[in-house]
Amino acid sequence: MKIISKPPRINPSEITPHHFYQRRNLIKSALALPVAGLFGVANADTAPLAFLPNPEYTLEKRGFDTLTPQIKAQAYNNFYELGTDKDDPASNHTLYQPRPWQVEVEGEAHKPGVFDIDDLAAIAPMEERVYRLRCVEAWSMVIPWLGFSLSALLKKVEPTGNAKYVQFVTFNPEELFPDDANGSLPWPYVEGLRMDEAMHPLTLLTFGMYGERLPTQNGAPMRIIVPWKYGFKSGKALVKIRLVETQPPTSWNILQPSEYGFYSNVNPEIPHPRWSQASERVISNSFLPSRRETDMFNGYADEVASLYVGMDLKANF
Repeated sequence: MKIISKPPRINPSEITPHHFYQRRNLIKSALALPVAGLFGVANADTAPLAFLPNPEYTLEKRGFDTLTPQIKAQAYNNFYELGTDKDDPASNHTLYQPRPWQVEVEGEAHKPGVFDIDDLAAIAPMEERVYRLRCVEAWSMVIPWLGFSLSALLKKVEPTGNAKYVQFVTFNPEELFPDDANGSLPWPYVEGLRMDEAMHPLTLLTFGMYGERLPTQNGAPMRIIVPWKYGFKSGKALVKIRLVETQPPTSWNILQPSEYGFYSNVNPEIPHPRWSQASERVISNSFLPSRRETDMFNGYADEVASLYVGMDLKANF
């Protein structure tokens, strides 16, 4: 019988400093990913999804050079509920089952409710959109995501006039491991958007990637993708969506408010206190990592800059 250890619980002070993390993972990526490419990343839940490509968000239309290889997108990511190292989610992906699954939509809505995951996935036609996802740790991937605009769900539940923000709540790993002390983050993981950000067509309610259902290590069965913000804004394995009147707390802002603001828009001019955001490491086919200059709003400025007219983006980071 295969025994999988629990994901580690660590204090924030024990998280690897960024410059050590980069050097360590460069070595790990060079050694481990070719092996992963040979043997694959097992995930029993993945299955093909029916979808149509969105012509506005294809590889060619957006000017991306190439997609991130699927094996790398599945083997290297952040999903702290399953562990704090980049390869922990792939190693620990069987620790929760993404079906059956329900999501509750509550708060300032005329038609709140509890939705089965497959009913949610049928609210609107499934699209494939190629988005760049940018991590606050200064690396990026280009991935074909499957889903539809979050606005389709929000319109279905009919927000009241008091709904100014949307909060996302992920599953609580402490429910899986009740004997573990609270560690790296306050649980459950929570994130949020202003209502106009949540209603923006780019904000994707996401059920799949690379033509298949989301793997558990990438946030199955449903997550959010907000492509102009750093990746930690895109909550995974959602169990609740709350429509609220006031700005909701968010996990990283609770933990380190001087480093992680509520908005967290990709901005090359605002460095993280411990590293620059002016460039990013591209996770691609190349054996040796390449770098590119970071785009304002991650390259989506034409679509989203109007949301922040008149705001001081240094104060509202």
